[in-house]
Parts: sequence; C-alpha cells; structure tokens
Amino acid sequence: MEVEGAKSQSLSLEQDQEKGSQNVGDEHAPPTAHTIDHDSWQQVGLMLVTSFNCGWILTFSNLIMVPLGWTWGILCLVVVGFYTAYGNWLLAAFHFIDGKRFIRYRDLMGFTYGKKLYHVTWIFQFLTLLLGNMGFILLGGKALKEINSEFSDSPLRLQFYIVITGAAYFVFAFFVPTISAMRNWLGASAILTLSYIVLLLIVLVKDGKANSDKNYDISGSEVSKVFNAFGAISAIIVANTGGLLLEIQSTLRKPAVKNMRKALYSQYTVGVMFYYGVTILGYWAYGSIVSSYLPENLSGPRWINVLVNAINFLQSIISQHMFVAPIHETLDTKFLDIKKGMHSGENFKRLFLVRGVFFSGNTLVAAAFPFMGDFVNLLGSFSLVPLTFMFPSMVFIKVKGKIATRENKAWHWFNIIFSFLLTIATTISAVRLIVDNIQKYHFFADA
Repeated sequence: MEVEGAKSQSLSLEQDQEKGSQNVGDEHAPPTAHTIDHDSWQQVGLMLVTSFNCGWILTFSNLIMVPLGWTWGILCLVVVGFYTAYGNWLLAAFHFIDGKRFIRYRDLMGFTYGKKLYHVTWIFQFLTLLLGNMGFILLGGKALKEINSEFSDSPLRLQFYIVITGAAYFVFAFFVPTISAMRNWLGASAILTLSYIVLLLIVLVKDGKANSDKNYDISGSEVSKVFNAFGAISAIIVANTGGLLLEIQSTLRKPAVKNMRKALYSQYTVGVMFYYGVTILGYWAYGSIVSSYLPENLSGPRWINVLVNAINFLQSIISQHMFVAPIHETLDTKFLDIKKGMHSGENFKRLFLVRGVFFSGNTLVAAAFPFMGDFVNLLGSFSLVPLTFMFPSMVFIKVKGKIATRENKAWHWFNIIFSFLLTIATTISAVRLIVDNIQKYHFFADA
C-alpha cells in the first residue's frame, strides 16, 4: 500500500490495462481464494442486470417516489442514475495502475492514500455489504410470509421465514462459493427476474387503472420533507450501485476496463429499465400509500400474488450472492488453503464453517431488527455515497492530477466536495428517520 509510485509521476492507465497480466498466478494480482480473469463481459452484464432487479426494487416506490413526488422523483431518478453510472465508469479505469492490478477497492485506496483510507474503505464497504445482505434476508422472509398470508389469516411470525431464508442463502453460498461460479445459475436468474417483474407489472397496471382515487401528496412539515428527500436520494443510490465494482471487475477477462464498462452499459440500459419501471409504476398504481414492500398492495388474483413472492424469493437466493461476494472472498482467502480446490479436503469443512458462521450471524441480526426501509437509507448515505462518488474522484486527482486539464481537476474537486456534503446530509436524514421511529422498534418484532 505504498503511495510513492502514485506521487512520483502520472501513471498510464491505458497501457496498464492492455499490458497488465490478469492470470490468477500473476505477480501483479494479490493472492485470492476466488477466481479472477475468467468471465466474459456478457456474463457479468447479465449478472448485474438480474442482481440489481432483486427484491430490493419492491421497496423503492415507497422509499423513493413517496418522499419526492412525481416531478422531483423522476428528475432525481434520472440525474442520480446518470451520476452513479459515471462514478462506476470512472472507477473501472483504475483497475490497473502502473502495472499493478487492484481486485479489491480497499487495496486501491490504500495504494493511493495509505493505510488510513485502506481501513476506511474496508469499513464502509463491508458495512454496506453486511447491511445489504441482512436486507436480502428480511426481504426473502417477507416474501415467504406474504405467501403464507394468502392461505392463512394467522401466518407464522416473520422470524420463522427469516431463518428459512438465511438457511437457503447459506446452502447456495456453500455450493456456489464465488462470483464466477454463478455463471451456471444466471440463466435461471434471468428467467426468474423477467417472470416476477412481468407478473408484477401486469397487476400494477390493472390496479392502477382500477384505482381512481389515488393521492400523490407529500406529507409532513417542510423540514421533514427536505430530510425525507435526502433519504430518497440515498435509496436511488442503493438502487443503482453496490460499492463492489472492482471486486466484480476482477473476474473479467482482459481488457478488464473495456469489458467492465460494457457490462455497466447493460446494467444502466436494460437493467435500469426494469427497476425504474417497477418503482414508477408502483407509485402510479397506489400513490402515497404504497407499501414499503410492494406485493402487500397487490389486489390479486391470489395465484399471481403467490407466484410473485415465490419467484422473488427464489431469485433473491441467486442475486444476493453477488452483493456479499467481497466478504466471502476475504474470509475464504484468510481461512482456506488457496492452493487447493474450495470443496476439497480440509477446505470443505472450513468453507462450511465460514459460511455457517456468517449467515447465522446475519440471520440473527435480521430477525432481531426487521426494519428494512430505515436502514436502506442509512446504507446509501454514509457509506455508498463516498464509495461511489468521492473516492473515484480522489483516485483520479492522485493518479492523473499532474497531466489533467484544469477543467478536469475542477470537476473532480467538485465531485469530492459535493459528495462530502451529500454524505453529511443523507446520513443526518437517515439517522433522523431512525430516531423518529425508535419507539416502534423492539427486538424480534413481527413486522
């Protein structure tokens, strides 16, 4: 994590991405238990499209559109979406610097800014991924409970379904341990994603046409409206990025920068069409009373409600795996023998234990604190904002500052300052929401 190379001269990114070797055993890549330099951009693009159209999108009508309304909602979806795409496009360029390959975000920040930023990035990224995985477990449990509610007036407690969801995620993560290993499941994930979104959109259109008394007013005082708007911006960031671009990019064949950008184009064209479509149509259909879990509003028929929740649950088993892969990679590299197969001999037992401890802990916390919406805003505020907007511009200033034009440097300094202020504003908003709702929280609530 030395910074002298970055300080001494402006480094050629384009030469590095063409010349830098990307083999698992390459001296320019750090040791890892997971596969690198293996996947096509089409595979990664499909993974991004399906993974970002996971169960999280069922919360966005409530979290994004209700606080913002039509005009600001559409405007923020477009602007923040483009800004997020740009942040990821920029970060992808720094996968290689001066012949060194960065397969982890924290390694890049440590190389350019030292140990302190290495640890800050590590904390931001892992908190984001941990909270995200807990949210997946909650959403999976919610889907199963909704299915039970269709057949019983007294469904089992949410915690029962959270445990089932955590167990399902554990099994998948054990037998499909890496991002590259997901390739055999992406076809099934695409079919599941398309199926539940199409069914959902059909019901949303039907309900929207039948509901002639929709209310789109934004409630609350002027102060609360402002804070809630910042919370909605956090949710838009969560909708568009996960803070793990370099870890995903590490799996790509060379040229990794060009291929990562091709995969990003897939996400921000095909992918965004679906998750923005559900977000907007959900708000159109139910107005400001739209639920924080959209299927709760569906009018039926029953078989569609059951099918949407069932498919959403199955799809989440696959899609959640991408968002937690960097944590798996860190644990696997530390505790497994990376010279042997992940399911061979001693590694088999160690992998079982590592995955078991991880998902047991996450499932326990998710069961104890089943409050999704408030923590989505927190997730997108203090951690994802700097990871997506601030840090890539900081790297640009450090690596290319000496040869960049004055306009380029001014733009990146603007990004740094603006994202710093946005981090403060959105974090205050998220904490305020949690404090306001603190009286509603109690351990193991049947939410």
